[in-house]
Parts: sequence; C-alpha cells; structure tokens
Amino acid sequence: MTAGRLVLTLAAITFLAGSMAQAAERVRIGLLKLSSAAPLFLAKERGYFEQEGIEADLKFFDAAVPIAVASVSGDIDIGFTGFTAAFYNLAGKGGLKVIAGTAREAQGFQNTAYVASKRAYESGLKTLKDLPGHSVGITQIGSTFHYSLGLIADRLKFDLTSVRVVPLQSLPNVAAAIKGGQLDAALTATTTISPVVASGDAIVLGFVGDETPWMLGCVVASTATIEKNRKLVEKVLAAYRRGADDYARVLLKRDADGKFVRSEEGDAMLAIISKYTEQKVEQLRIGLSVVDPALDSADIARQIAWFKRQKMVEPDVDAEKIIDKSFVPDRPTTPK
Repeated sequence: MTAGRLVLTLAAITFLAGSMAQAAERVRIGLLKLSSAAPLFLAKERGYFEQEGIEADLKFFDAAVPIAVASVSGDIDIGFTGFTAAFYNLAGKGGLKVIAGTAREAQGFQNTAYVASKRAYESGLKTLKDLPGHSVGITQIGSTFHYSLGLIADRLKFDLTSVRVVPLQSLPNVAAAIKGGQLDAALTATTTISPVVASGDAIVLGFVGDETPWMLGCVVASTATIEKNRKLVEKVLAAYRRGADDYARVLLKRDADGKFVRSEEGDAMLAIISKYTEQKVEQLRIGLSVVDPALDSADIARQIAWFKRQKMVEPDVDAEKIIDKSFVPDRPTTPK
C-alpha cells in the first residue's frame, strides 16, 4: 500500500470512528444516590445504554422534587424520583408525565424503617400502636415518609394529628436527632439509620413494606420530551428494564426463611451500587427495595386521594392526566 493510500485509509477509519461516536445520543438522567436507582447503575456499568446507542449522563440531586422540576425545565431528559405532595402538584399543572415505576415498599424488604429512640423505647414506645402522643421525625412534610406515616395511622386506626410530625429536611438530620434522643420516633431509610440501630441508640419497630406496601417511586419525562424524542425515552427505558431484571434476578432473591441470598454476582452488583450511592455494601444489603418498572396507576390514585384529604395536593390533580401508560404495563401489585 502506498503512503498516499495509507493516509486515506487512516483518514477513513478516523472518520468512521468519529461518526460512530457521534451516533451515541446523549441523555441526561436525574436521580438520587439511593439503592432504588440500582438498575440504572447496573445498566451503565454493563453497557446497556451503549447497546441502545445512547450515552447516559447521570445527574445526582439531593431531593426528589428538584428532579421533577428539572424534567419540566429541560435541564434533564428523564427523571427517577419519588411520589410526594409537591411532585403531584407540579405534575398536575401539566407538562410532566409518569412513564414507569421504580421503587416499591414490599413485604419482606426493609427499605424504610420505623424506629424509636432508645430513650423513648425505654419509656414505653414499644410498638407502632404506641406512636400517638409522640414526636415522629421525617425528612419533609408531604414526603414519601409522611405518606407512609399516614398509611400506618390509617391501618392502626389512630388520628395522624395525635403524633407530632417533625420535618428535619434530610436523612442524616433524622438519624442524628434519633441518636441524640431529640425525637421519640422516626420513619427513615434503613441504610442511613442502621449505624444508629447498631450502636443501640435506636430500636426498629417495624418496616413499611411489611405493614403497608405501596409504590413510592417513578420515572418521569416532560410532555415535550415525549413528543419530540419518544425513541430516546424508549431506549432509556429498555436499558433500565434490563438493569431492573438483573437486579431482581440476583439481589431480590430470598431463601425459604425470607433471608437475603448471597452470591458472587450479587456481591459484584452491590459493589457497583456502593460506588454510585457512596454507601457501604453491608448497609445496602439490609435495606434493598423492590424495583419494578411496571406502573400501578390504582395506587397512584390512592396516594393522590390521601394527599388531597390532608390538603397537601390541589383538588384538580388527576392521576389519569399525569400518567402515560404507553411505555410500560399497568400492573397493580399494591394491596388496597
């Protein structure tokens, strides 16, 4: 081959490589550093996004509502977030659609814990029925934790106003308040409270999944994104579903006694999740949540109805108008 032909060949290879690199469409995904986003971490590390011809740019947020806001504003293309009163009010204004499910509170999985401080437990707060008359810490008013507290109040038939709800804005603040004895009880993430439980400064009273299962997270996209780039949304969900299938197949496996089944592949997955969440593997192992891309529109409607009764969500917010059922199955799995 002559020098001239070699140059042309190299130039052609360079051009093709550049064209292939440009073919990977960049997608901005907003999410939290929680194990409920594990399917995304697995999809990224295992090349599932690349195989769909997209480059996933994971953008981390500190709270759920800003993810929904960023979806509407166009700062991100897809959001993985939690159902809150603020989310429903924002979605109710139009321009934002729920397109898939994420985390669920499910029986046998210890994603969210009810805990009592050592001081309160020793003073008589021994069970969930003892919550009335006590202070209960959560992150924010209208949060997923607030809704979980409302569910247990309804189930045990005590008035939610009989407890003093204390919003502390963050999970670390809740853990610190329980450890210091400033709170009687709290609803919080098992992964963040586990060190306080291990030290004896908190006692677990139960888990939300065992008491009141519900769908607590979703995938969202703006109406504009769906209309202009539906194919991109479908590609993201395809990669997400593959990650969710891997996650469920390995990390949600339990033995006959309902205990976590450890495996080499599971340990490797937990190492990936630990890398992205910055939480220790030991913490993650005890606080994994069920993740299911399917929607549960009936449960979403129940949530909205509860928030409306608490005067936290506007009367005109309609579950049917904020859900797009064209991407994933609508499969009710949450007990009424």
